[in-house]
Amino acid sequence: MSKTATQEFSHPQERSFDAARQVAIVVGASLFVGLCARITIPLMPLTPVPLTVQNFGVLVVGLLLGSRRGFASMVIYLLEGMSGLRVFNPTGPGGVAQLFGPTGGFLLAYPFVAFVAGYLFERSGKSFLRAAVAGLSAEIVLFTGGLGWLFMFTHSLAKAAYLGLYWFVAGEIIKVMFAAAVATRWHRFRRQSA
Repeated sequence: MSKTATQEFSHPQERSFDAARQVAIVVGASLFVGLCARITIPLMPLTPVPLTVQNFGVLVVGLLLGSRRGFASMVIYLLEGMSGLRVFNPTGPGGVAQLFGPTGGFLLAYPFVAFVAGYLFERSGKSFLRAAVAGLSAEIVLFTGGLGWLFMFTHSLAKAAYLGLYWFVAGEIIKVMFAAAVATRWHRFRRQSA
């Protein structure tokens, strides 16, 4: 049965409130990743790529917001950083210059990382295992972007892996597990409160 015109247009205030709420959630998620970026451990002189909680934030955003809103949030995050807001990790130059430095490939992959995590998780049973698989799949996207970028600088896959992978594997597994735990608890809480 199709909706009548009256039913379809009866609550424009509710629709505008919901749209404003969605925008606030997406922007808030971008700022959450910016806060996570402040927790950074420089690994110089071993590698110019720092150890940061930023990737954890991107995974959480993707898993909680889903593919479309997660992608949008990370595009906003990149625009915030490019405009000069201090949302990128503090060890880099900030602004657009950070996208051209050694971490640029990781940063530019963030919208796709959030999309993949959200896409896989929103089509699953919302279990911890499925959240972890979605997170690990998203990490493959992250490191493909990051290592590909480092390869352009070094012209050596071994050197790119040394600078952008080996130091981070254990930390990334922990981040994926924590992000999966947060996502499954959040979805369980929402189910119980609905």
